[in-house]
Amino acid sequence: MKKQKIDLNGKSILVTGSPGFIGANLVIRLLQEMSGGTIVSLDNMNDYYDPALKEYRLNLIEKAADQSPVRHVFIKGSIADKALVDDLFATYRFDVVVNLAAQAGVRYSIEHPDAYIESNIIGFYNLLEACRHNPVEHLVYASSSSVYGGNKKVPFSTDDKVDNPVSLYAATKKSNELLAHAYSKLYNIPSTGLRFFTVYGPAGRPDMFYYGATQKLVAGETIQIFNYGDMRRDFTFIDDIVEGVIRIMQGAPEKKNGEDGLPIPPYAVYNIGGGQPENLLDYISTLQEELIRAKVLPENYNFEEHRQLVGMQAGDVPVTYADSEALERDYGFTPKIGIREGLRAFAEWYAEYYK
Repeated sequence: MKKQKIDLNGKSILVTGSPGFIGANLVIRLLQEMSGGTIVSLDNMNDYYDPALKEYRLNLIEKAADQSPVRHVFIKGSIADKALVDDLFATYRFDVVVNLAAQAGVRYSIEHPDAYIESNIIGFYNLLEACRHNPVEHLVYASSSSVYGGNKKVPFSTDDKVDNPVSLYAATKKSNELLAHAYSKLYNIPSTGLRFFTVYGPAGRPDMFYYGATQKLVAGETIQIFNYGDMRRDFTFIDDIVEGVIRIMQGAPEKKNGEDGLPIPPYAVYNIGGGQPENLLDYISTLQEELIRAKVLPENYNFEEHRQLVGMQAGDVPVTYADSEALERDYGFTPKIGIREGLRAFAEWYAEYYK
């Protein structure tokens, strides 16, 4: 697919969901690399997980902003607040919008469905409407590998049918792709959806397995390993995710008309995943080795006493595996950081953060 090149320097950029995990790392990279412009971070700082972690990331963003020629503005608020979203678009005239704000988590969606409708459906609709009335060069938004549900064919390709979500979270992410397609067609809004595959790394989300398992092991508690360990995940390190997002921000689907004179939707969806699914038990073993190396856990820690193999969890899937060929073809990028390097970075950060 042909791309319209976008120079981010001097642009006005909205990143929602910053200072969330991916959002914070993205904003810091942009602040380090752009030669000018404005970045607006928007987040409601909710307590889905410890807000202190978001405050920590926000502090890292502000430190990066102090060293950057780029202006950074943080707004505490929700994308579900239409008046706020409209006001921000009117004030800052955004050129590029990156929507990473979402209620995340497959398991949480079973108990708190209303949070997913508010943020992932109503909030995303508000952004689409704002892009419609304040045209942008590129709307980039987070989808998820969870849209593939229980698909048996691997690796997962963006050409595969994704009509059978196994969680509400996955259903909202598929809905985002459908809404974006409709708005791209109707209003010629260049949009790109990103299906992220199990993102991990330093200062990540505590609800993710590697982080939650670490906290339980440190506390001497037992970690549950679902599907009796027979799980494979395409783990993707945060730096690879950010590299992919920045490259995609700079290449929007090209606007053009079809034979009927109407716009062909400037719309695309990509997988961002490592392309090397890891067995969950191997991943856990690597994590344990790195936690000992970083002195988070003692060398004689008895892991067998703190592991419990259990059955499958509702809404979960046994395998995620990204076909990232389109990302390589269109943007010259494939994630490259392996789990040893990635989990070492996490373990060292954890040791420093929690002292």
